[in-house]
Amino acid sequence: MRRLFPVTDQTVMTASGGGAGDVGAGGAGEGGEAAQEGGFAGREWSLAELAAAYAYPDSVAAPAEGPRVPWLRANMVSTLDGAAQHDGKSQPISNAADMRIFGTLRGLADVIVVGAETVRQEGYRPARARAEFAEAREAAGQSAAPAIAIVSASLDLDFSLPLFTSPLVPTLILTGAAAAPDRKAAAEKAGARVITAGDGMGVEPARAVQALADLGFTRLLTEGGPRLLGQFVAAGVLDELCLTVAPMLTVGDAQRIAGGPSVAVPQRFALVSLLEEEGFLFGRYQRT
Repeated sequence: MRRLFPVTDQTVMTASGGGAGDVGAGGAGEGGEAAQEGGFAGREWSLAELAAAYAYPDSVAAPAEGPRVPWLRANMVSTLDGAAQHDGKSQPISNAADMRIFGTLRGLADVIVVGAETVRQEGYRPARARAEFAEAREAAGQSAAPAIAIVSASLDLDFSLPLFTSPLVPTLILTGAAAAPDRKAAAEKAGARVITAGDGMGVEPARAVQALADLGFTRLLTEGGPRLLGQFVAAGVLDELCLTVAPMLTVGDAQRIAGGPSVAVPQRFALVSLLEEEGFLFGRYQRT
């Protein structure tokens, strides 16, 4: 993997075959080790280096004073022609490096926010504890694994799945005040924690983010689906987008990474970093 942006002296040296060391992800360029191994760009980044490259802002993790500020980041993958899925799933357009970043972003998060349709389509399971992140999570006051928070108006979910029967951290369900009482009761009986984040049937994105923050979940990660991400974008509560661009063309009528009504004015995001491996681009964009 190599860093394309931001451009540093090391980036230029590595691109020109100069055998540079670390280009800013942490811990690889303090000496000659990286150069001996062929340069930081010529080897697989460790999970610690990826974690440093994708760290949440300091104001979220450890503010100097006052309450923590929630930070909502999304992680999505898209083909060159804009498809967020192939045959209904994202896995066919992913690769090993994308999955390492996927795991790293989960390892950094307090909670993973996901739409009910994505839970059904992707066969979601509970997030697992990973030894590589155990020390850092403990130091940050996080649970062994991130919680899963499902956004659902209907609560049309299979409560016999491991997501409800065997999570390390109880699964959360964000829904509206008008959701069916019997479905709420079934969810709670299955061990889920139901959180009201809307006055009607649906969930209001800003209220969902605040409700999670009030529970102590400030490092938020959403993995979609496209409709949920579109709602977060339209509500103006998305702080960051981590986007993998796969060097593939699928044609077809697959969804984009975000769907729903268009916003009145396009929202501008700034490129924070850009990594590359095997033609896959891994961009990190933050709201300006």
